[in-house]
Amino acid sequence: MPALNIEYTDEELAAVRAAAQLGGKSVKAHVHDLSVSEAARRNFVTGAARFVTDHLAEFQDAFPEGQR
Repeated sequence: MPALNIEYTDEELAAVRAAAQLGGKSVKAHVHDLSVSEAARRNFVTGAARFVTDHLAEFQDAFPEGQR
């Protein structure tokens, strides 16, 4: 399985370790889960923005009082 080495300052690593501990995870699991979640969030936001753009005229027709 591919791996990734990430460099942190001492302060950054301390914060990552503290966050991992609060979540009951190892640092490796914490950083993995955050990066996977962020990629999924970005994909969702991109899709939602595309949906709104693609259907903007329909929304404007359905809710004309919301236009300024």
